[in-house]
Amino acid sequence: MQADRLKAAVALAAAAALAVGASGCAKSERDDEGGGAKTGGTFVFAGAGDPKNFDPIFNDDGESFRPIRQMYDTLIQNKPGTADLQGALAESWEHDAEGKVWTFKLRKGVKFHDGTDFNAAAVCFNFDRWFNMKGAAAQSQMIYYSDVFGGFAKNEAEGVGQPVYNKCEAKDDGTAVVTMNQYKGAFPGAFALTALSIASPEALKKYDADAVKQNGDSFEYSAFANEHPVGTGPFTFGGWDKAKGEITLNRNPDYWGEKAKVDKLVIKVIKDENTRKQELRAGTVQGIDFPAPADRKALSGEGFQVLDRPAFNILYLGFNQKNPKLKDLRVRQAIAYALNRQQLVQTKGPGGTKVADEFMPDTVLGYASDVQKYEYNPEKAKQLLKDAGVQNLTLNFYYPTDVSRPYMPNPQEIFTVLANDLQAVGIKVNGVARPWNGGYKDDVQQFGKQDLHILGWTGDYNDPGNFVGTFFGRAKVEFGDQAMTEMFDAITKADGTVDEAGKKAAWEQVNRDIAAKWLPAVPIWHAPPAIVVTKDVKGLVASPLTDERFNTVSVG
Repeated sequence: MQADRLKAAVALAAAAALAVGASGCAKSERDDEGGGAKTGGTFVFAGAGDPKNFDPIFNDDGESFRPIRQMYDTLIQNKPGTADLQGALAESWEHDAEGKVWTFKLRKGVKFHDGTDFNAAAVCFNFDRWFNMKGAAAQSQMIYYSDVFGGFAKNEAEGVGQPVYNKCEAKDDGTAVVTMNQYKGAFPGAFALTALSIASPEALKKYDADAVKQNGDSFEYSAFANEHPVGTGPFTFGGWDKAKGEITLNRNPDYWGEKAKVDKLVIKVIKDENTRKQELRAGTVQGIDFPAPADRKALSGEGFQVLDRPAFNILYLGFNQKNPKLKDLRVRQAIAYALNRQQLVQTKGPGGTKVADEFMPDTVLGYASDVQKYEYNPEKAKQLLKDAGVQNLTLNFYYPTDVSRPYMPNPQEIFTVLANDLQAVGIKVNGVARPWNGGYKDDVQQFGKQDLHILGWTGDYNDPGNFVGTFFGRAKVEFGDQAMTEMFDAITKADGTVDEAGKKAAWEQVNRDIAAKWLPAVPIWHAPPAIVVTKDVKGLVASPLTDERFNTVSVG
């Protein structure tokens, strides 16, 4: 089974409970309830970029999700270090024969951070809130919701589809029943998405959570999202000092699960990679993410613990077909042939990086080994451009700054290599650098300003819909692909196939057609991202989904 291959790939990560620590952290003598080990103090982790906000439903990037997943819980979650599922706020779940009706037996005695009860009514409040969200601005920021649930009670944003969600019923305090309009292969894995975390209904109402405003190219969020996030997680919100770039989270002594071992968690935003590394060496932070490939060996030699996660991700070069010249398949194929991806892997990729031929890892059901491959061939690229009648092609190539992502450790270096390849076949490249949040992601995903861009994805659960469906299952501003209805229909059909053998065959054909017929983007590589911690910290379990929870971490 392909799923079993993923389990095997992540077994080492699951077994590695890292001992990661902090010199200079004040420690209390409090014993952890149930654990017996001395705990307390502060764990400081270096974030690579600013979060957008702390309302889960309006986020889709790792830097925002890092603090969010410490404060909130989902109905289902991934077992530490794996892509397997286990109960969280729901102790168990089941579905009917058609996969449309999902019944959740909820954990009892759980409270939100504001003291209100978690129950089935709270679950349904969240689902109904998402479905009934009003305003194009708010809907446009609910990227995960749209990918999973299609549309809203009233669609107002561009590119949303027909709703998958139908209703949620609280049968009693401990039983929530969610009914869908159709089967979707995303479930039950999608119920573990951080974006679908369950928030306090009272706090959502009190702090006007649905108030999202668009001002030109930027978005403004509510007091709930910025100042008063309230979940059920092991840490509570302690403040976001934007001037200092520090997010403070405090231990939740009433957490239903394994209580946090540290008294305080600080996520310190350090956008420059070298500065993150310097602060790690100085002991002012105890953990960093996504170290540069060249630094891994050196940091390990200095006594830091460097753990590679399995490469459950993809980096791609996206085309925006709003540019009429990029509507021609031959031009997109020419760009694919122009890229020396193998050289990029060898010179800029972390150890273990592999050239990608498809938009998902080969451990996911539906991977097709016989897709059309685009080996480096600059002469063929030039001929395709000539056949398309395209001369003096100039493209605006957007890339992000102030961030490192699991699939993209150094965006500027990756951009430079790819841009040089394109220029070598006669394509002029205008590089446009934009900050990750509040710039790049909005320009690319909301406004479609780019011709080309680099972006990627770390999988959330082991299903082809989480990769291929997320990217190409509906029209997106990012790709300007509104006319590619054949692709959307094929993906919808594959995602709605209940029979396992039929589902596998359908997704394999989708992957073949994406490569040969549609080519909305070029897959670049699968890269194993690393997380680095000092030698004195214990209990951090690295996740192939970059889904690390810090309640298990102790210092000293």
